[in-house]
Amino acid sequence: MPSLIVEPLAQHFIMDRDDRKRNKNIGKNFMCRLQCMFSHSSSSERLTLEDTQQWSQSLERLLDSKYGLAAFRNFLKSEYSDENIEFWLVCEDYKKIKSSFRMSSKAKKIYEQFIKAESPKEINIDYHTREQIKRNVKTPTVYCFDDAQKIVYGLMERDSYPRFLRSDIYRTLLENLSADSTKG
Repeated sequence: MPSLIVEPLAQHFIMDRDDRKRNKNIGKNFMCRLQCMFSHSSSSERLTLEDTQQWSQSLERLLDSKYGLAAFRNFLKSEYSDENIEFWLVCEDYKKIKSSFRMSSKAKKIYEQFIKAESPKEINIDYHTREQIKRNVKTPTVYCFDDAQKIVYGLMERDSYPRFLRSDIYRTLLENLSADSTKG
């Protein structure tokens, strides 16, 4: 009878060991993918443990890091919830537009893709904000998406960002970088 209890426990420990090994490989693969994405960077811009630890300080620090942004986007894509970061990034690019014709065209695209009800990547904003943007897009300015962008940033900060920090991807990345830094 005791062998029936021992066998499942042994199986559980083997699975735990396999899971740890798989997570370690996932972290290393992810680290390689991140560095390959930016392989044209100089060695001084490589992903470091210190930079990766800084991501946990704030969402702003995470988004300011090219590796952090890439890691966060990949995490959100893996959860099928990347519309918020995509919207936020599109808005950041939109604010840089100088031509009123390009601004008008881009504002309509952003509205159709992210704001309009039932749009392909509809973001979670309130009715009032949605209606205000609908009016703003008719005569767009650099500020016409600011309210929605603030709402989306808040949602990411309160929801997606903490999940990212607790994710296997982030934790394994930290563990691998920590192990690499102790090796020398």
